[in-house]
Amino acid sequence: MRVDFYGLTFDTPKVTVHLWSPWRSTALEHRLFEVIGAGLKQPAEKFPDGLQAHITDPKTWRTTLQAVSRVLKGWQEDAEPGNGERRSWRWMIEGNTDANGYDHTGEQACVWAFVRLGLDRGEPGEPDKGEDIDLDGFGVQIWPTEA
Repeated sequence: MRVDFYGLTFDTPKVTVHLWSPWRSTALEHRLFEVIGAGLKQPAEKFPDGLQAHITDPKTWRTTLQAVSRVLKGWQEDAEPGNGERRSWRWMIEGNTDANGYDHTGEQACVWAFVRLGLDRGEPGEPDKGEDIDLDGFGVQIWPTEA
């Protein structure tokens, strides 16, 4: 299937969404995984250390990405304007491979996407205090084409 990730196009057999360590994940990470699971035909796989949802249809992927964006935009708009807090979010994309096409764990190399939140707090006349928070419990894996 061909998936579009904000202008980056990937040919992939599937996309897997992970929720690692659900007992330690934030409410926002759970909410992101819930909206993804709601749009899938099959239920998420449960493992002792997390949950996985597989997406194999381009239309489902588009719907999933829109749902995730809506949740993150809602979180962004929940900032209280009176206290000087501004919220932002962005996707962090990463991957690694050796000369043979395998990552550092010996698995076939793929592309990963993670969400980073930004919190900026500041009062008038004071410098802004910025903080970045990585949502380490939630990740999107874009698999390579099968050889």
